Amino acid sequence: MSGALDLSRLRRWPDVEAPGLVAADGADHLILDESSAARAAIGPGELTIIGDSYGALTLGAAASGAQGIRVHQDPLSGEAALAANAKRLMPQATFGSLPLDAALVSAAHVVLLRLPRSLEALADIAATVAAAASPDVVVYAGGRVKHMTIAMNDVLRGAFERVDVTHARAKSRVLIARTPRAVSPPQARAARIDGLEIRAFGGAFAGARIDIGTRLLLANLPSSPAGGTAEDPWIDFACGTGVVAATWARRHPGARVYASDQSAVAVASATATMHANGVSDRVEVARDDLLSRRPNASASLIALNPPFHSGAAVSDRVAPRLFRDAARVLRPGGELWCVWNSALRYRPELERIIGPTRQIARDPKFTVTASTRH
Repeated sequence: MSGALDLSRLRRWPDVEAPGLVAADGADHLILDESSAARAAIGPGELTIIGDSYGALTLGAAASGAQGIRVHQDPLSGEAALAANAKRLMPQATFGSLPLDAALVSAAHVVLLRLPRSLEALADIAATVAAAASPDVVVYAGGRVKHMTIAMNDVLRGAFERVDVTHARAKSRVLIARTPRAVSPPQARAARIDGLEIRAFGGAFAGARIDIGTRLLLANLPSSPAGGTAEDPWIDFACGTGVVAATWARRHPGARVYASDQSAVAVASATATMHANGVSDRVEVARDDLLSRRPNASASLIALNPPFHSGAAVSDRVAPRLFRDAARVLRPGGELWCVWNSALRYRPELERIIGPTRQIARDPKFTVTASTRH
């Protein structure tokens, strides 16, 4: 069990909070229970936790005595939720957030992992652990059964000699991996599309491809937009692998661009994409929740392909939060160019939050709009 901590008290903030969306679920409880004996046998600094959505694994392990926990959470909102939950429920917990690299897992004897949906993301995580963790490391990788596939077992077997599967409980299951194989650390996947070099680490949206929504947006971006200076850079908001930012920088050799995403893997991918295209000197890539690093009324142009998931759940509350911060950052008369799945019908929200909105393009699935800041 998870010590004295009641995981039901955890909150999802700053992520979407709504009826039916929880901060801890059966998979978190099962991972903690299955790993309990192994965690009891290790010392401070020998536990690593990857993919902890809102702090259930980290604080559950801390409540059972773990100290010096190393944590990696891809979304910045996950780090904020963990910090907020720790401050409120367990201020004595000792943990630190790290990138997904060798320092995260070096000499770790136990790794707790919430299985990612992406097999490429799982492959990168497994390779990172196998390449740098202790030879006797044991990985407890769990998730909801409905999101798990047999292919996950095969991915783990590519990095570990032995993979065992627990019985299901509370619609959840845990894969237990042992005996690391000799593998290399993960490298970004690469593709060249329409002259653009794309780099993507596992789990980045669309991978080393251009998704059809972004492709429609690229085909319709303004040819001579305002801004693009050091004081007024164009902003690729929720940039993913940085396709829009790199395209802007290539089309306009003198332009300055700011690309941001709250996903660590997106930022690593976008950084690699800028280097591959030779534009890293003109494109700043930042990991940021919304556009908190950008001043009010400081941008003339923002491009956005908004996500519509909160964790594994589809939610219509994600995009309006991004629209509101875009409105804050846009100058009066500045424009938000947005591509969205037409079924989501974002135009009324864009009209209300940003200002007058016109349709630029539409295909059978997606709509591109330009909204002018009031």
